[in-house]
Amino acid sequence: MTAQAQAQDATATARAFGARYSMADISLSPDGSKIAMVVPGKNREMALLIAEPLKGGEPASIMRSSGEGDHLKWCNWATDTRLICKIQVMLRHAGAVEAFSRLVSVDVDGKNFKIVTARANDRSLFGSRYGGDVIDLTGDSKGNILLLRTYVPETSIGRLVQKDAYGLGVERVNLSTLERRPTVRPRRDAVEYITDGMGTIRIMGVRPIAGTGYSSNVINYFYRRSDATDWEPLSKLEMAGATWKGFNPYAVDPKLNVAYGFEDAGGRKGLWRVALDGSMKRELVLSHPEVDVDGLMRVGRQQRVVGGSFATDKRTAVFFDKELHALSTALSKALPNQPVVSFIDASADENTLLLYTHSDIDPGRYYVFQKATKRLTEIAPARPELATMKLAPMKPVSFPAADGTMIPGYLTLPVGHSGKNLPAIVMPHGGPSARDEWGFDWLVQFFAARGYAVLQPNFRGSAGYGSEWFRNNGFQSWRTAVGDVNDAGRWLVKQGIADASQLGIVGWSYGGYAALQSQVLDPDLYRAVVAIAPVTDLVSLKDQYLENRYYPQVAAMIGSGPHLREGSPAQNAAAIKSPVLLFHGDLDLNVGIEASRQMQARLRGAGKRVQLVEYDGEAHSIESGSARADMLEKADAFLRTSMKM
Repeated sequence: MTAQAQAQDATATARAFGARYSMADISLSPDGSKIAMVVPGKNREMALLIAEPLKGGEPASIMRSSGEGDHLKWCNWATDTRLICKIQVMLRHAGAVEAFSRLVSVDVDGKNFKIVTARANDRSLFGSRYGGDVIDLTGDSKGNILLLRTYVPETSIGRLVQKDAYGLGVERVNLSTLERRPTVRPRRDAVEYITDGMGTIRIMGVRPIAGTGYSSNVINYFYRRSDATDWEPLSKLEMAGATWKGFNPYAVDPKLNVAYGFEDAGGRKGLWRVALDGSMKRELVLSHPEVDVDGLMRVGRQQRVVGGSFATDKRTAVFFDKELHALSTALSKALPNQPVVSFIDASADENTLLLYTHSDIDPGRYYVFQKATKRLTEIAPARPELATMKLAPMKPVSFPAADGTMIPGYLTLPVGHSGKNLPAIVMPHGGPSARDEWGFDWLVQFFAARGYAVLQPNFRGSAGYGSEWFRNNGFQSWRTAVGDVNDAGRWLVKQGIADASQLGIVGWSYGGYAALQSQVLDPDLYRAVVAIAPVTDLVSLKDQYLENRYYPQVAAMIGSGPHLREGSPAQNAAAIKSPVLLFHGDLDLNVGIEASRQMQARLRGAGKRVQLVEYDGEAHSIESGSARADMLEKADAFLRTSMKM
């Protein structure tokens, strides 16, 4: 292949893998006849399409966001003819990134558009950036739904408080008339409300606010009995260091009259249920000796709890609903590649189901399934641009850390390759309170398609393996976490999978931090470093949250002491030997773009090789297909040049 042909192939591959998923959000109408799809357009555009999959025909576009500041995030059905959607607005003001959300409603034909979020007025003491969220569709077929709302106090002309409602509350709103009825009086210290899926608030989370204005390290949960209005204590969730301890409720089952939630079960997180009848009877319904149970499966308009899940080498779903268990098993066996089957929505009677399937070599597909006829109708593939590409299998592996601890991870080799003497990439995940799982990963698959072996280590500091494995997270225990990441690279070389002269590291967010910090521990291990939206200085990361009400919790997670300097790549730029390529969006709320700018300045000041690519209008996830394609192509070219491929 000529150099020109290779460049063209790299560009085409980058565009295919950089393209956005075909669905940003999808939901099923109450009668099961229609679907609402939020789909990408050009660049960062999003459109709301309505389709009738069982009838066929082209979907109708009824609403669109430009992506230039306004972003359509999701839409759900209030009735068979009306939807509610969330729009996020992001902008840079006075050097800082600000985000606002608003709820809107629209008829299925695109008419009767209304802003649902309560409007502020000239008497409001301040504006609210939070536009609310749907917490219960109630299923009354009249368009009445339960919404979270941040209430803002108002003043009179004399500046005395006229309306003192303040904080998070719940109101019942009719989406056609916008008639509002308060359901739960707002509280300034309220942070969460949980319904029974039938229109009744059963649980409230309260987080005391200190005199400083910061939130405390405790969330107190209260519940109401099914026939009462008074609140009674349910549980206390307390932050200890970087982890939470106590029962954390997630859902209410009105038939069993219990709350489902997560709490420790022998050093691993388990799924529990607690009776809401006054007895407080507790039952451990799902646990695993090696990993956390971290998934709660729910389905339908009432968000009925149907099971839990956990991830060992692969994610395992444990259904409480026998019918759904049988259906999931049968569909997985019947469909190509034996994919994971997820139930993502259902009609009001649950006779029509909306499914999503995926595997490591299948980016995913959406289906509608009708129980009565057993008819399965495919709606769309998640990544149509990859339809003709053969994807690389992801293999669970483990390797020894320096102290002998076996570290789990996932190895992906180029299709058809024996797995010896390859250019290779270690790819630590973000978080750090996260983990990699088996399944399709567009970033991994791109590099595999370009001929790299990719190893994703679930280093100590990752979530999902219990409190001992998590330790004090990947910041306070950075030496252990990054040490495990480096041991992943050494294992690739020792196994003969990687050529030591062609070993690179690529990471996003915390993964970008680990990629940079890996050079501080061992400057000679990796030949090239690619860091996307990375944390680069721990003190700066803490300072970014100084005006946030949760600053004490962020500060506790990051910690204090010598590790703030020792564990900050920007403070140790002189130790970095390999060339560095940085990518960052200028509307990043998670890690401000200043982090990468600071890293570039420090590396240049130390005489190091570094390049920063900035993307205007992009957030932490760098979502637009054009930006992602550009990033992939540039990263590939940089790695090839740096590793002399």
